[in-house]
Amino acid sequence: MSKTKGLLDRIKSGNATWSDYSKFLELDVNDLEPFFNLANKITFQNFENQLKIYTPNKRFPAISITGSECALGCEHCDKKYLKGMKPLQNNADLENYLTELSKNNGVGALISGGCDPDGAVPLIGFLDTVKKVKYQTNLIINVHTGLLNEETAKKLAEANVDIISFDINMDNEVIKDIYHLNKELDDYKRAVSLLKRYNLNIVPHICVGLYYGRLHKELESIKFLKEINPSLIVLIALIPPKSSKEYKKTKFETPKPIDIAKIVATIRFLFPKTEISLGCMRPRKNLKIEIEKYAVRAGITRIENPSKKTINWVKKRNPEVKFKFYSSCCAIPKKFEKFSESSEKEIKRYLNN
Repeated sequence: MSKTKGLLDRIKSGNATWSDYSKFLELDVNDLEPFFNLANKITFQNFENQLKIYTPNKRFPAISITGSECALGCEHCDKKYLKGMKPLQNNADLENYLTELSKNNGVGALISGGCDPDGAVPLIGFLDTVKKVKYQTNLIINVHTGLLNEETAKKLAEANVDIISFDINMDNEVIKDIYHLNKELDDYKRAVSLLKRYNLNIVPHICVGLYYGRLHKELESIKFLKEINPSLIVLIALIPPKSSKEYKKTKFETPKPIDIAKIVATIRFLFPKTEISLGCMRPRKNLKIEIEKYAVRAGITRIENPSKKTINWVKKRNPEVKFKFYSSCCAIPKKFEKFSESSEKEIKRYLNN
């Protein structure tokens, strides 16, 4: 118990080492309550008593410029997430769709797609259209880039995109075994360096349990965040792929809700004034509510598409909490929130008791 108290005291005082945070990630669930209390206190001090809820719906759609095609076939995804996006594979369709979205009270869009063999989303041929749409509308544009090159970074800046959602990964084994990429950690660092060089707004995403559902080197990714100093960090979590002959060999597990919460709390301790969002990619069904509750206890300020049961639990636990609802993805900067406030019709499932 004294060792746990010593660890808590070092984290509380800001004197914890990376070795201390590694020990924190190994703690038993029964030892975590005082750490979650600390995380909550830090969150309340810096962000007041509120929780932001994001429901993208039709006002902030996800678009794939490659349709359902991807050269990688990552172990955890194998193109399944692309199938849930709007396929727009030429500039005319993209421009028309975004223009109509703007006319119909749209807030913005996520522009994504599958990767090429080098781990980059092939955006370059679409960025003149994005630039035109940005000039003609007020849409908020969020872009997944992957391991982009300098030409793409420069054109993203010229197109005035608002958000770069970038998956931070400092785990060589994930690169090789999960992504099937012939790349190194330096390639990720180089991509982030390019985004910073062109003053693009990086919203880093960290996927908890990407290495077969187990905590592996997430702490290394958190260390790297210090080089970005973001105003917002999005946490997502592995959804294990469905069973098949191929996947049975790899033995994917479902990330433990408590492990997700440990990563949230670690980020809260290290980035006390940074917003943390629980993003849309996370296990569903029986674990959904447990994951959401733990994430709230560990210090998130934002959550995308939470369960109504979770909202009711938050109200009961904290009757003075203020909820703010936005019809957008959870990665938008604070300055754009006023443009994406939800109507009562959009959030009626949360308002009805």
